[in-house]
Amino acid sequence: MRVLQGVPKARVYRAIRKGEVRVNKGRVKPETKLAAEDNIRVPPLAETAKRNHGASSRWTRMLSRRVVLDQPDLLVLDKPAGLAVHGGSGIDVGLIETLRQMYPDERYLELVHRLDRDTSGLIMIARRAATLRALHELLRKDGVDKRYQCLIEGRWPSSVAYVEAPLEKYSLASGERLVKVAATGKRARTEFRVLRRFQRATLVEAKPITGRTHQIRVHCRHAGHPILGDAKYSTPSTEAFAAALELPRLFLHAASLRFQLAGEAVSLDSPLPDELVALLNALPSGK
Repeated sequence: MRVLQGVPKARVYRAIRKGEVRVNKGRVKPETKLAAEDNIRVPPLAETAKRNHGASSRWTRMLSRRVVLDQPDLLVLDKPAGLAVHGGSGIDVGLIETLRQMYPDERYLELVHRLDRDTSGLIMIARRAATLRALHELLRKDGVDKRYQCLIEGRWPSSVAYVEAPLEKYSLASGERLVKVAATGKRARTEFRVLRRFQRATLVEAKPITGRTHQIRVHCRHAGHPILGDAKYSTPSTEAFAAALELPRLFLHAASLRFQLAGEAVSLDSPLPDELVALLNALPSGK
């Protein structure tokens, strides 16, 4: 990263995966640890990065209006649905690449955590390495209270306060990466609370205790109540219901953040986007 300053991290990782970066004349994985006297070949990547990673003016305008917290060490935005957090896997530009072009004088901008492309809501970007380390430590020790809102199919039982099921990543033949509940997976726990009931659906609050990929989405599916609008983990019934509602996106929103950083309490909230509120208002209430 020091050698390739200004090159998006996704471009560097892609170069390693494709074998453009060689260690001792051989291909390696991104997690390979370098040793003294290793010979590393790094191809010229800067020009490619500049040519292929122009930030969309649409996302730039949108993000400039979605800054929730702007501090010297931390930036928090209300990410719109449809924007990936970083480029890669067929996506040229993501949130972090757009921010680096929006703030060209910033020497350090790194994602603290991630949101799925189709998930909206609060996301943290560190402006200092020390801030990133401090927040990662808080995340590991459950020191960041993150709450999401999602609309699931069916009636979520009030007696189900949490789902604890290990999660494991896997890939389809097409290369698409998914997550499943598996005994060999990593520990994962999500706490749930019913917010509002509708006919055939429930608005629930989800608090992930661990931070696994697609955790809330897979835990909802595992509990028998997939999130509406979820193209990856829906059942035929959920898909038909979401289509009937004309739901335009995944109904999953990062609604709040609570934590202590450098002795100061941070408390942030993001209301549900207008399109999700409109859908809820059109749903018949349930008991």
